[in-house]
Amino acid sequence: MSLLWDLPLRLAFWLLLAPLVPGLINRIKAWVAGRRGPPLLQLYYDLARLWRKQVVMSSLASPGFILGPAVAWVAVVVAALLLPLGPAGTVLGFSGDALALVYLLALARFATAWAAMETGSAFEGMGVVREVSFAVLAEGSILSALLALGVQSHSLALNQMLAPTVGTGSALLAAGLFTVLLAENCRVPFDDPNTHLELTMIHEVMVLDHSGPPLAAILHGASVKLLLFSVLLVQAVLPVANLPAPAAAALLAGGVLGVVVGIGLVESLIARLAFRKVPLLLTTAFLLCLFALLVAWKGGAG
Repeated sequence: MSLLWDLPLRLAFWLLLAPLVPGLINRIKAWVAGRRGPPLLQLYYDLARLWRKQVVMSSLASPGFILGPAVAWVAVVVAALLLPLGPAGTVLGFSGDALALVYLLALARFATAWAAMETGSAFEGMGVVREVSFAVLAEGSILSALLALGVQSHSLALNQMLAPTVGTGSALLAAGLFTVLLAENCRVPFDDPNTHLELTMIHEVMVLDHSGPPLAAILHGASVKLLLFSVLLVQAVLPVANLPAPAAAALLAGGVLGVVVGIGLVESLIARLAFRKVPLLLTTAFLLCLFALLVAWKGGAG
């Protein structure tokens, strides 16, 4: 398929399907709790409503308050386009694009933190400090996981890295990356996207002053990031790229659905951790990814 057709289709996949993931998680949580829950398409309705609203902006904020969410959204979408989709490959891939993926995610975090600091609020500054502090450990886990895939495939191109062989290393990688997914997307037990308690918020406190289209960009970017990590997790541990197109599509969809169900069950059955215990869980995720790296290294040496 030519780039002229492939790129719009990839964009449509990421942009249109991503808001469905939080809706599925909320329905799973409601089912476990015995509630009816919000509509499956609730985030779509929220995004449409926010795009019609006016932006309320502090007199202390510079244009970076508006630019930050836009930069973060673009960075996350470009990072998603770098990911291959099974045997269909990637549309923007190149040698070393795994490193570009890490830098784009870091840029998105920096832009969000920058916009939060533009308000001059000490409260949002507290949230930025928490977000960046936890990100230090989370990014170490992501790098270790990508190094494990790179050692196994002898490449730094995602199109070749995300074709793993199932084994012990894959189990370690799955546990580590799932923990990182929860941390990077501000899910329980690290954060609660539904809380508004001042002393416990992390990511939510960073976007309290946003409204209208910038808030819509933040919410949509968060859903794209959640789908990105889900697809990355599935392809990092399952040989999706080695299967025929129909089987690969079914395995990828089933794997992402399994990750979504796992997130919903975790948020329903596990309480949020105290702040002092979060670094310990992130360190555990880092060690799991590091052990997967050692398994890949020793397996390749053998």
